[in-house]
Amino acid sequence: MEVRVGLNALILAVTRDQPRVMTIPWSQMAALPFGDLDSEDDRTLELALRRWVRQQTGLELGYVEQLYSFGDRARDRVPGVRMISIAYLALVREEAIPPKISASWRDVYDFLPWEDWRKGPPDALNKQLATALQKAGDLRLRGQIAFGLEGAPWDGYRVLERYELLYQLGLVQESESGAPGLGESMALDHRRMLATALARIRGKLRYRPVIFEMLPEEFTLLQLQKAVEALSGVPVHKQNFRRLVEQGGLVEGTGQLTRSIGRPAELFHFRREVLRERPAPGVGLPRQA
Repeated sequence: MEVRVGLNALILAVTRDQPRVMTIPWSQMAALPFGDLDSEDDRTLELALRRWVRQQTGLELGYVEQLYSFGDRARDRVPGVRMISIAYLALVREEAIPPKISASWRDVYDFLPWEDWRKGPPDALNKQLATALQKAGDLRLRGQIAFGLEGAPWDGYRVLERYELLYQLGLVQESESGAPGLGESMALDHRRMLATALARIRGKLRYRPVIFEMLPEEFTLLQLQKAVEALSGVPVHKQNFRRLVEQGGLVEGTGQLTRSIGRPAELFHFRREVLRERPAPGVGLPRQA
């Protein structure tokens, strides 16, 4: 069997209070930017990734980090080939896509709708899930815990576990059942990659100031709160959140106000000094308001 190495880019942004992911069209489906490693010409994996992203989206990536390696047999459905894909995570501010490039920004929750609890539990999804779990035997308790059902608390970090349970239950289109399922499907196993990326970014909110990679240089505290809510998928208590951010030394006022209709709001910027002042300067995964 031939073994090939591929690269995938999870490029995430927050725009208009929505988490967004860069996609490309592939076989009439949304896919993540991806391509093969050229073992002769690509000096490093990261340089190969940047080349594919540049060609497929027109973006020049800044900071990236390796996310995970995906190598399940037949994951790319090419007979006689085992594709090992190495996924990278990039956090950016959304930019316009150059003309003549077919990439597009999509809302993350189009693909993972069960992860958005900002307006409360997604009841329609949970009813369908609860029905499936009634017949799931050993998976029933796992599903209740993972999805916050039957009185279990919601745990925002269990993103990948939830997706894999839905796959086992046949409730996502890419599962073996092939039936229409919850949320919009993605090519190959790219929705599993997206779930892995969302879990990583929610985890990083606790201990790294990654959210500021996705905000403009100057922002209001409401913009910061909405961005954190967008990624975490839950609402936060406004006063408690602002107290946490300000007391933690994460932001500093600029002395400037927004220019908009209505009451002006103060503009802030990220205090980079906090990186040496605190070992884990994150905003945390917020509790629900």
